[in-house]
Amino acid sequence: KQWYQRRVRGPKNGFPAPQGQYYCAVGTQNVFGRKVVEAHYRACMYAGIKIAGSNAEVMPSQWEYQVGPCEGIDMGDHLWVSRWILMRVAEEFGISVSLDPKPVPGEWNGAGCHTNISTLKMREEGGMEHIMAAIEKMSGKQREHIAEYDPNQGRDNSRRLTGRHETASIETFSHGVANRGASIRIPRQCAHDGKGYFEDRRPASNCDPYSVTSRIMKTICALD
Repeated sequence: KQWYQRRVRGPKNGFPAPQGQYYCAVGTQNVFGRKVVEAHYRACMYAGIKIAGSNAEVMPSQWEYQVGPCEGIDMGDHLWVSRWILMRVAEEFGISVSLDPKPVPGEWNGAGCHTNISTLKMREEGGMEHIMAAIEKMSGKQREHIAEYDPNQGRDNSRRLTGRHETASIETFSHGVANRGASIRIPRQCAHDGKGYFEDRRPASNCDPYSVTSRIMKTICALD
């Protein structure tokens, strides 16, 4: 009964306002956990992790940090250790960390591990041709990629990849320029330059980075 009453009444300090005001925000009414994020950033730099940025995300107390650029399987090493450092730093603040791709059901964004992909040829003049060739190869391997993009063969991601909240449907493959609702997003600047990189937005926040890296390389390099 007590549990039910607490659930009906909601959190002690009230439910947060709908998402929209929290992304890359400032101010105590919008941002929660910045001290943890900044301590994690400093610890990663001290440890030699290739951390490259961080920002408050769409959902309150949701944060993103970027690791890279890394070459090949090094991506897994740096991301995996950065997660360990995050858990360890959060202990010092009495805070638990969730890597669940849909930590709060309903009208809230999920959490991904968006993966930027580039080869030397993609970064050279005329690189867009190679970017589009890689995307075309990935379009024929949707099921294989989804199976590798979370630790439960797509079951975790099925709660996140719904076609809503800045995601593509788990059932279909799509790509587009500056399209956050696509499976693959080509940054607008790369489209303008005709070279650069592309972003696979499907991997879940709790993915195994070694599996993701391996699957992408197998597809775009035609290794299977």
